[in-house]
Amino acid sequence: MSQKDRLVTGGRIDRSKQLTFTFNGHTYQGFQGDTLASALLANGVRFVARSFKYHRPRGIVTADVAEPNAVVQLERGAYTVPNARATEVELYQGLVATSVNAEPNLEHDRMAINQKFARFLPAGFYYKTFMWPRKWWPKYEEKIREAAGLGKAPEKLDADRYDKCYAHCDVLVVGGGPTGLVAAHAAATAGARVILVDDQRELGGSLLSNPTEIDGKPAMRWVEKIEAELRKLPDVKILSRSTAFGYQDHNLVTVTQRLTDHLSVQMRAGTRELLWKIRAKRVILATGAHERPIVFGNNDLPGVMLASAVSAYVHRYGVLPGREAVVFTNNDRGYQAALDLTACGAKVTVVDVRASTSGALPAAAKRQGVTVMSGAVVMAASGKWRVSSVDIASYADRQAGGKITTLPCDLVAMSGGFSPVLHLFAQSGGKALWVDEKVCFVPGRGAQAEASVGAAAGEFDFARALRLAIDAGVEAVKAAGFTVTQRPVVPQVAAVVEGPLTPLWLVGSHDAAARGPKQFVDFQNDVSAADILLAAREGFESVEHVKRYTAMGFGTDQGKLGNINGMGILAQALGKSIPETGTTTYRPNYTPVTFGTIAGRELGDFLDPVRKTCIHEWHVEHGAMFEDVGNWKRPWYFPKKGEDLHAAVKRECLAVRNSVGMLDASTLGKIDIQGPDAVKLLNWMYTNPWNKLEVGKCRYGLMLDENGMVFDDGVTVRLGEQHFMMTTTTGGAARVLTWLERWLQTEWPDMKVRLASVTDHWATFAVVGPKSRKVLQKVCQDIDFANDAFPFMSYRNGTVVGVKSRVMRISFSGELAYEVNVPANAGRAVWEALMAAGAEFDITPYGTETMHVLRAEKGYIIVGQDTDGSITPYDLGMGGLVAKSKDFLGKRSLTRSDTAREGRKQFVGLLTDDAQYVLPEGAQIVAPDTQASATDPTPMIGHVTSSYYSPILKRSIALAVVKGGLNKMGESVAIPLANGKRVTAKIANPIFYDTEGVRQNVE
Repeated sequence: MSQKDRLVTGGRIDRSKQLTFTFNGHTYQGFQGDTLASALLANGVRFVARSFKYHRPRGIVTADVAEPNAVVQLERGAYTVPNARATEVELYQGLVATSVNAEPNLEHDRMAINQKFARFLPAGFYYKTFMWPRKWWPKYEEKIREAAGLGKAPEKLDADRYDKCYAHCDVLVVGGGPTGLVAAHAAATAGARVILVDDQRELGGSLLSNPTEIDGKPAMRWVEKIEAELRKLPDVKILSRSTAFGYQDHNLVTVTQRLTDHLSVQMRAGTRELLWKIRAKRVILATGAHERPIVFGNNDLPGVMLASAVSAYVHRYGVLPGREAVVFTNNDRGYQAALDLTACGAKVTVVDVRASTSGALPAAAKRQGVTVMSGAVVMAASGKWRVSSVDIASYADRQAGGKITTLPCDLVAMSGGFSPVLHLFAQSGGKALWVDEKVCFVPGRGAQAEASVGAAAGEFDFARALRLAIDAGVEAVKAAGFTVTQRPVVPQVAAVVEGPLTPLWLVGSHDAAARGPKQFVDFQNDVSAADILLAAREGFESVEHVKRYTAMGFGTDQGKLGNINGMGILAQALGKSIPETGTTTYRPNYTPVTFGTIAGRELGDFLDPVRKTCIHEWHVEHGAMFEDVGNWKRPWYFPKKGEDLHAAVKRECLAVRNSVGMLDASTLGKIDIQGPDAVKLLNWMYTNPWNKLEVGKCRYGLMLDENGMVFDDGVTVRLGEQHFMMTTTTGGAARVLTWLERWLQTEWPDMKVRLASVTDHWATFAVVGPKSRKVLQKVCQDIDFANDAFPFMSYRNGTVVGVKSRVMRISFSGELAYEVNVPANAGRAVWEALMAAGAEFDITPYGTETMHVLRAEKGYIIVGQDTDGSITPYDLGMGGLVAKSKDFLGKRSLTRSDTAREGRKQFVGLLTDDAQYVLPEGAQIVAPDTQASATDPTPMIGHVTSSYYSPILKRSIALAVVKGGLNKMGESVAIPLANGKRVTAKIANPIFYDTEGVRQNVE
């Protein structure tokens, strides 16, 4: 098919580069610079979609991001993109697109039968209808979702790559239209670092569709000049094809940049989309305004478009959307579309709700021979696959009168006024303010260092908007600390006199809205004026409730077109003003963002970072099996030939108990704490006191959350008077650091203390067992390892095979043990030297499974395994660590009635009657004489937290939490198993081995 509606000349397209594409299986041609929407219109395709609920014929309404109807499925297989807006899809060679929500095809959609039952499908019909029988609820939902939907999610893995980028600037300008350009230019010429973000392929904004002049030259000539000047400046970055979709705290703006979507699939390479996280000292929002549609009968027919979209297709794309047009407007801006169509040879009639006009554009339209019907409204449009005629009625005193005539037409261009794009402003915390004179919400009180300019600020006078935008740019750089020596010259534009706008939220009466043809407010979700009036009658007065009841403002356009009209209709129904009715919440994302952009490269194997210690490769070379702990790859066990997990762990455990073993403990969290208030911080964080800890000594501590529950534990060593090293659990390292920083930043900003994570800086090796002292004495001659010289819970500085080291005498196994800390870069050399020194004692590397068995034999807890966020120190039998003489986080919560009550789950040991049976971890514990029934489930009194076979004890052991367990020593309990059997066990002291603690002090 030829491009029958393409203008012979004009448009910002490259007519020398013809492109071929397919839509719904038909092949068409377009030009480089087209969007899919403009190319379809050029080929005479008006019917492009089916509506969400009623499956009515729909056409292209806009030329921008607000498009509600022309939502398509792009490409196939791994490259498919659901719910792409045809108005934003840049045309490329070989593009393949299909309509969504239409089976088997657009023209013969089976669900079009819904139109015949539309009166039975109002807002909320499914809440009232699909109630019985209850067992059919899942089937109801399945069928409703099948009938009402959008695109289809990809079934294959995304073949594209996505990346993230971070940037800082003095001034961030969002919007590359005229006001954004002059604001960015004013800031950049003052020497500021400026980032300019625009969602189009080329800068210019509204000027791309407007034939105006600036400084006596065509507007786009001026755009090219100012863009060239910006690009020459070294501290200016221009991000085109980029959408600022979120505005977070502290002037953080998130931007998605589309790098390859405009290229044919075969030519795409590298990163498809880039997620920018931009932190700016000042933000200027030049996001423009969206034109509002008008709510009249059958206003959703293909061929009914926004007036500004008509001008965009004529001037930007060289497309004539219709040859016999009706322009329906309540403001002067609608006349621009009439002038543009007339200049292309179309026959145009303007229907203006206002009785008289005094603006320059209406006067120009009349001079060009445009027929103007004042004091009139379009009551309803008619047509099957596209609009063919409209009924015109009189309009006076804000009431529609009798029918005047019927006008044949193939295009209706509607203009109901403009709504500033407040999405980012509102996301920043700003409050919108209704202005009656402008009939729109404008930015009110701001919450961050930002300013809105141009149409985004409700300033629709072009000359004034440019002047105020320059002022905003100057003020932004001054606030950022720059000096402005010369204020930029304001571009000269012709003044345009405009008449006042007449608000029009709904054509016709409320009764007519219920009885007559559908009058759509939200095109994408098939929300009609009757739906909003029904919601008001049924008691929904909050606009947020009406939104959820009717689905107004949901979907990919997020209410950009319909929400203001919907609020106006609701306000009329409730007898309130629009400010009293309120506005819905503007949430991110401004436009849909792909999951790939959010995920970046964190997919599959890269979903979580893989962290390896400095001797990871040594472990691999020696056959270690690994487990993931807090993103770290930790050796789980080191099997020898023919050994399974149990055999390897038995060998490793006995080696530690009888001679010496070595554990790579480098993954333990390490936080360096320095400052005059370091002790004060530790006193707040830990339950036990820290004032009297001597330099060179270590202390174990419990950390609680605000509820008094155990949050983390670890050993902290005092390296100097104002210098400590805190260790945390491997999985809790980041959580603990964040916890400390949170309190320092929000509650104690006056504390003089600094924190630094040094987990990666130090390699830590636990040398454990009766022979551990002898191993270290062979490689470290400058430390006296005698008990008296180097007592338990202390540390010494020294050198291990010539490497400066911190050696701590700490034990997580109950054995004589030392932790050797060396710089990570020297880690492997020191590890291998220790292994060589211990060879004569048959030193054995061991993994986390053996570590768990050893610590369980001694009754040592692991936070997160033996605790679950509901365990206090008293529940663990560790009340001795709770200081009575000082305050600490969580202390008050320990006196709450719940945390102090009897019968709380308490930490105990379990010994099974069958010494060889190892209980499953997580198994529930019940009283031995209870029996379950179908109507009376067995009450649980606790659960197993850790369970192992102890090689040294030659029996199974388990740790558990049991209600009132500390007072039930020696009592029997039962553990029901998944196979229906029960295992009996006795509650015991959780310290199963070396209850006197003598082995860690062996000579």
